[in-house]
Amino acid sequence: MTKEFGLKSHKTTTLIKNKKNFLINKVNQEQNKISLTTSKNAFSLLELLVVILILGILAAAVVPRVVGAGDKAKVDLVCVNMKGAANALKMFKLDNGMYPETEEGFEALQSNPDPDKYTNYSSAAYLENLPKDSWGSKMVYIKTGNGFDIISYGADKREGGTDEYADIKYSGCNK
Repeated sequence: MTKEFGLKSHKTTTLIKNKKNFLINKVNQEQNKISLTTSKNAFSLLELLVVILILGILAAAVVPRVVGAGDKAKVDLVCVNMKGAANALKMFKLDNGMYPETEEGFEALQSNPDPDKYTNYSSAAYLENLPKDSWGSKMVYIKTGNGFDIISYGADKREGGTDEYADIKYSGCNK
């Protein structure tokens, strides 16, 4: 009887362990189902707002620099073109002893406006093309006593103006 009781006791213990393992597995499976169904498939509203805020801060820091860069590049290009025209004017003065008159303008650098006045005029033109600014307008030449200035009317193509519409002067490019 004790042997029989020991056998029953062992079977019962094994049966209890099997049921316990079965229940534990079932509970684990249910927890896995719950965690799979509640896993995040999207961002929360708060996470999206944080990302939008960060992008806004970056845009506020970067955009003003990028937007103004194009206008500054155009002004810099005008100054470079003015320096090329100024070099041609200086070559003209070396050959002829004076700068062309304001009325003669840049055209005096393409062909001799007065062979009697400019007797040492070069056989080749000092400028092949009339200088233009970044907005496609012709630059203006002004003789100032023994010197000269070159003017671009800027983005608005009109004399005067402020900020991005300000006139660009050769005398101001050298600063």
